[in-house]
Amino acid sequence: MKTARIKNSIEEFPIGKIVCVGRNYSEHAKELGNEVPEKPVLFLKPASAVIYSGGEIIHPDYGNELHHEVELVLLIGDSIKNADKAQAEKAIIGYGVGLDMTLRDVQNELKKKGNPWTLAKCFDTSAVISDFILKKDYQLKPDEKLELKVNGTVKQSDTLKSMIFNPTEIVEYISSVMKFEKGDLIFTGTPAGVNKVNRGDKLEAKLGEVAELICKVI
Repeated sequence: MKTARIKNSIEEFPIGKIVCVGRNYSEHAKELGNEVPEKPVLFLKPASAVIYSGGEIIHPDYGNELHHEVELVLLIGDSIKNADKAQAEKAIIGYGVGLDMTLRDVQNELKKKGNPWTLAKCFDTSAVISDFILKKDYQLKPDEKLELKVNGTVKQSDTLKSMIFNPTEIVEYISSVMKFEKGDLIFTGTPAGVNKVNRGDKLEAKLGEVAELICKVI
């Protein structure tokens, strides 16, 4: 079973479901030719897709355009359903940084046919996560910077205040359609700058001074 690890602690949370938000930065939605959504766009990843900082992203053989997407990841600490804002905020107990690896060519073909994105989003090693810092130990700021480097060059960089839906709004909305349980994760969307990576590339992701991860594509 995959777990969410806590920074500077032996504490771990078994990961349940991973809920992902698409198109949560307007410039990213535009760069892919999508409309800016009125409600969060949701999809899921399996916990089996998780790897950690220092791990290796295995490039699937059935796609040629593997893209990086750096994201704020939320750790849920309570079972909640139909949460109000206060309950949604309380349910978020930790923050990390993650990579939602996406086979863009496969996703585009699936979208054309009106099919789900599963093959493009749910392959093994497609969800890279850092250790998490607990909210009681750090208060996340709106101007916290989300950044991704590929082979030392910055490819994505933006602040959390550019998100269309903030973390509390995301949890409140998702809880209206599905129950959250302790250990669930939320990938909250990626800023503009997504691009192709190749085998051998080194990826470095950071969320301000809160969390970071390093991994390699093979």
